[in-house]
Amino acid sequence: MRQSKAKQITNYIALFRKIVEGIYTSLSAKNVDIEGACSYLEMCQQRAIDFGTFIEGEEGEGHPTVKMLEEFCEVLYEIHEEIQSERGLSADSAKARLDTMVNRIEESANRDITITTVKLFLPYKASMWDSLESVWMKANEDPNCTAIVIPIPYFDKNPDGSVKQMHYEGNDYPDNVPVVSFENFDFMGVHPDEVYIHNPYDDWNYVTSVHPYFYTDNIKKFTDKLIYIPYFVLAEPDVDNPDVLESLKGYVLSKGVVNADEVIVQSEQMREAYIRVLSAQFGEDTRPSWEAKIKGTGSPKVERLLRLSKEEQEIPEEWKKIITKPDGSRKKIIFYNTSVVAMLNQKEKMIEKIKDALAVFKECQDDVALLWRPHPLTMATIESMVPEIRDQYKKIIEDYRTEGWGIYDDTPNMDRAIIISDAYYGDPSSLVQLYEKLEKPIMIQNVDVLEKESV
Repeated sequence: MRQSKAKQITNYIALFRKIVEGIYTSLSAKNVDIEGACSYLEMCQQRAIDFGTFIEGEEGEGHPTVKMLEEFCEVLYEIHEEIQSERGLSADSAKARLDTMVNRIEESANRDITITTVKLFLPYKASMWDSLESVWMKANEDPNCTAIVIPIPYFDKNPDGSVKQMHYEGNDYPDNVPVVSFENFDFMGVHPDEVYIHNPYDDWNYVTSVHPYFYTDNIKKFTDKLIYIPYFVLAEPDVDNPDVLESLKGYVLSKGVVNADEVIVQSEQMREAYIRVLSAQFGEDTRPSWEAKIKGTGSPKVERLLRLSKEEQEIPEEWKKIITKPDGSRKKIIFYNTSVVAMLNQKEKMIEKIKDALAVFKECQDDVALLWRPHPLTMATIESMVPEIRDQYKKIIEDYRTEGWGIYDDTPNMDRAIIISDAYYGDPSSLVQLYEKLEKPIMIQNVDVLEKESV
């Protein structure tokens, strides 16, 4: 039986106990109310029949709990007759018999009815699937849970905020993750018990937008519980620093956080930061609700990375040619990360910085293999927010890929790049926290320094 329908079991049991109390009150009154007690007994019998019909509809005929309800109806009839007889029946005796039956019905329901759940995962970019994967794996291994992955479409945005082409990355997920088409799924009809998302921005993102059907206020119409897990990992915040809390507002005050029934963040420290920002925004009287909603149980991204770091990584042949020295030994691999924020803030200076960094690494290619992996939304962000540098950025990529001395990684599998690399170089980013977890060297690039940085 689905979890959403199983709530009716609890409701029926509670109703039976309430009716039994009504029967007891009627029979124990100074002026015994036989008519009132009979009315309660008849009502209880009808509800028992309704409950049995409900269970048979969900579990099939011959269910043990239905048989228990049939016995309950017999006891109700017996008491109905006895309290009207000359001999009568005490209130205590009637209550004891009825309580025993209700307890047996409850025990049977808990024992003989298997509660099942449907958990729906709605990722939008395949490269960000790592933020949901370990949660999906656990759900997928549960025999009483149906775990469904439905990649949702998203749109790039024009500078004026209008949407342009639609993207769908359903074909880019790992082979072990079966995906279902969003076009062929009855969201309202299935009404999943839980829905997991990793994009919280709805229509507030200037660069991309998931399909409006999957904005959080609409998702809440077809699920009992909406759970948001960020696709990023941030530096651990100093919760007593007002400037740090101010910098987190863009993440914390997103629609996904506010609309979700549960939010799972990377740590207890980050949880406290979320609670403080939300309480300051919506009033201190709302703090208890945020404390109940925000969980600091850790990011699935980290869990997945640590698991994969112990496994052999499959490296593409074209990468091996760049990584391997003529004598067969392996070069040091440097993960080069360029961020969206740096592009937006630095514009032309960032273009020059990338050119400079690539030139330095090119000179070191005999001993060092560069693995450049820009943020997956870089081009979309440039086209939407800083279109004046689009052509320059595009030419840098084209030249880099044509020359072929380094790796350009635009695959959905970010973890592979992190695991096979020996060190991190690039902009401040959530990736820095992942490299810290793996205890690998980190160097943050300075956009104001050209041709002078050591590699």
